[in-house]
Parts: sequence; structure tokens; C-alpha cells
Amino acid sequence: MTEIRQSGLSPLGDTDAATAAGSPLVPGPDQVESTAGAGLELQARSQWSYARSRFLRHRLAVASLVILIGIFGVGIFANHIAPYSYSAIDLNHTLQKPTTVAHHYFGTDGLGEDYFSRVIWGIRTSEEVGLFVAVLSSILGLLIGAAAGYYKGWIDNLLMRLTDLVLTVPALAILLVFTALWGSGSQWRVSLILVLFFWTGLARVVRGVFLSLREKEYVEAAKAAGAGDFRLMFRHILPNTLGPIIVNGTLAVGTAILTEAALSFLGFGIKPPTPSLGALVAGGESYPQQWWLTIFPGLTIVLILLCVNFVGDGLRDALDPTQRRVRA
Repeated sequence: MTEIRQSGLSPLGDTDAATAAGSPLVPGPDQVESTAGAGLELQARSQWSYARSRFLRHRLAVASLVILIGIFGVGIFANHIAPYSYSAIDLNHTLQKPTTVAHHYFGTDGLGEDYFSRVIWGIRTSEEVGLFVAVLSSILGLLIGAAAGYYKGWIDNLLMRLTDLVLTVPALAILLVFTALWGSGSQWRVSLILVLFFWTGLARVVRGVFLSLREKEYVEAAKAAGAGDFRLMFRHILPNTLGPIIVNGTLAVGTAILTEAALSFLGFGIKPPTPSLGALVAGGESYPQQWWLTIFPGLTIVLILLCVNFVGDGLRDALDPTQRRVRA
């Protein structure tokens, strides 16, 4: 039989004896207070703090966000930054190459309009279209997807068949018809038409998430506690769907800007004298030898779309809890 040696320990056991004797193995109240005083206490971190730290580690996304804020800031303060009005004409400097003379950094067009100023004002127009379409289509897609996913039944069938109908129609052809009959000329009317087609993708995503989350235990507990449908949808389920909504809304900015530029390039979008990046590119076709009339507005569109896509990738990686490695 194996002999058990007590080694003088108390019957309370090793841990209790060490505590009673004030052993450093188990910290007493004084030691806990000193540890807290030294700033060593653990603090709980929320899901959003983890997402923020993961996004900040995505160097390409952070750099793109800074550049995008700078570009949009130039558009917001276009009336202070642009050296000329977007409709100012200088017949003494028509079709001039990019130069520092008279601040024509991007050259001039056939009417002597400063293209640097027009590109800056075009950024403001594209920014208004992109942000307006992203916000409004996200709200519309969220409401339709949430109602379909939460209530199910005939409401789900009705809303999803409507979504499928919008998805099946040839979007470009319908956009061309709508803008030609009703929306051509104003960036706000073009934006409203784009909203009618941009909500469908988010609605399907939100519906799927709501179908999954409405069966969770915490939703059932809130329902048993007497929470109504509105509170269940927007207080308990919606916070867990913000990740896909934010990513979709970010990418919708770039898609809306590109679609508006394509419509303006085809002549069915925003009409002069309101400057638009797509219309500026289209206007350069009349002067094929003057390369600056298409290069500068075209590069601006490409830079905006690249930044938007990189920011969207960073947000997707940061808000995805299954993503183990942040791509830089």
C-alpha cells in the first residue's frame, strides 16, 4: 500500500492551507488590490472593438479609407478648392494641355472650361449619387429583408417574388428607359432610379440572416419576456446583421458611382451643365487627340472604385468572426 505523507499540511487542503498561511500561490485581497492598482486587471472587449482592431491591421484598407476620405473631402469643399466654377468659360485657353498657367492643371476643353475644376465638381456629383443610393437602398433592402425573414409565410413569398422579379429584369435596359423618360438630367432623379434596383441583393442577405437568428434562444427568451415584433426585429436581431449591411452599403457606393458614370457616358445620365465624371469621359470622345479630357476623369473613377473595394474587403474581413487571418 502506498504511504501518504501529510508534510504538515492543514486538513483544509493545499490551496486552503496556502490561502490561510498567506502564501503567494493564491493572492489575497491586498494582492488583488495591488494588481488592480498597477493596471493589470482584465477588461472585457466588445465585438466592435475586435472588429475595429482587425480593420486597423488591414493596411491596404486603412490606406484606401484615408484616400477615399480625401477624395470625397475635395468634392465636399469643391467651391473652396476648385480654382474656377464648373461652368466658367475661357475662350483664350481652349484645348490647352495640362499646365500650371492660369491653374489649368488638367488642361481645358473646347470651350476653355478648366478640367481640373470640372473633375473636382464631378467628384461631388458622383459622391452625392453614391452615398444617396447606398444609404437609401440599404434602408429599403433592410426593411424588406427583415420583414420577409421574420414573418415568413405569405409575406416572405410575396416580398421574395418581388425581389426575384427585379433581379430577373435586364437592369441596364430598364435603367436606360427610365432615365430617358424620367430621370435624365438631375443626379437626384438618377439616384432614385438606381435605388429601385440596388436594394435586392441586401434584401436577400438580410432575409437569410433573419431566418437563422429568429430561431435562436435569446430571441425566444425575449419573446417569452413579452417583447413585441418590432423590438425583436430591431433590438435583438438587427445588431447581429450589421456586418453584412455595412459591407453591402460600402460596396454599393462604388457600384452606384460606376453605374451613374456609365449612364452619363451613354448620354442617359446627368446632363450638362452639371458636371459628372462619366459625362466628362464621354465629352473627351469629341477630341481624340486631347488625351487629358478622358484620362483624368477616368483615372479619378478608377481610383474611387479601387478605394471603395479595398475598404469593403477590409470591413468584410474585420466583421467576419470566422476569419482567422487578416489579409493585408
